[in-house]
Amino acid sequence: MNFKHGGDVKGYASEINCDINEVIDLSSNINFITPDKNIDFNTIDISSYPTYDKLYNNISQLYKIQNTQLELFNGASSAIFSLFRFFDTRLCYIYSPAYLEYKKAAQTFDYQIELVNRFIDLDKDIEKNSLVVFVNPSTPDGSFYDIDALLSKWMEKNCTILIDESFIEFSMQKSCLEYINKYDKLFVLKSLTKFYSCAGVRIGSVVSSTKNIEAIKKYEPMWKISELDMAYVNEVLKDKKFPQISKAVNITNKEYLIKILKEFKYTNHIFDSSANFVLLQLKTIKAQELQELLKPYKIMIRDCSNFDFLDDEFVRIAVKSTKNLEKLKKALDSICI
Repeated sequence: MNFKHGGDVKGYASEINCDINEVIDLSSNINFITPDKNIDFNTIDISSYPTYDKLYNNISQLYKIQNTQLELFNGASSAIFSLFRFFDTRLCYIYSPAYLEYKKAAQTFDYQIELVNRFIDLDKDIEKNSLVVFVNPSTPDGSFYDIDALLSKWMEKNCTILIDESFIEFSMQKSCLEYINKYDKLFVLKSLTKFYSCAGVRIGSVVSSTKNIEAIKKYEPMWKISELDMAYVNEVLKDKKFPQISKAVNITNKEYLIKILKEFKYTNHIFDSSANFVLLQLKTIKAQELQELLKPYKIMIRDCSNFDFLDDEFVRIAVKSTKNLEKLKKALDSICI
């Protein structure tokens, strides 16, 4: 199984023999807008072990939950592997296509894996006491699902439920965090990386009942987040205007991206997205062919053929600055000549 992700700018620049700064990375789903920050890392004391009280308070306030309902990890991917090691069921339903780390974690910890094609089989019957993984908004298509009915069905089956909301901040949609107080086998994964544009800062969150969080903590090391990561996140969370501004600009630029893709002659279908990227199904051309045609323009896009239930007709294109989207439009127009 190929678990390769997008965003390898260094490798791409080396491949096409250009400077990294010349690459237009439309393969990565990291926010192109960054929050205001005023931080001098030289002033941070790294001579002692970190304490996390302020970070827990800030993130709990961000998600409007109690400190005791939150556990932090060295990134969302680390959280996924910790959870799969923690869960006591061995049958896992992954609603797919999905973030590939779920399948990798399930394989690593020897789960029986059932892939559910959410495009055509969303109401598939599942076994009692199993693990359910659902990414909402989804990846790589960005679809948002009103999953109240699904949650009710899963709860009736006494399932352990893991909902990944890594991209929900880009949308106008409602989180399912309210269910934390209603069902004690629900775990919600949150990520600061995508929305706050800090892939190099490794902090991911899991929200669940106080009882579950206490149990998870027993298996976790005392120190797993650096003082530098913590200082960065505490600083950017001070920018209270950022969420609203970022969301608005991303939605506007996504509309522009969709307009560009609608005019592209190789477009077959554009998926409705509530995230900061768009999944495009191509016609009469394959994903790798389009990638090759975009290399002279130094533009990276994501080949989605390694996602379950997708093939070489699918590419993901991220929402980025107007300037970079205009460069994409010029490139696509040139390809169509």
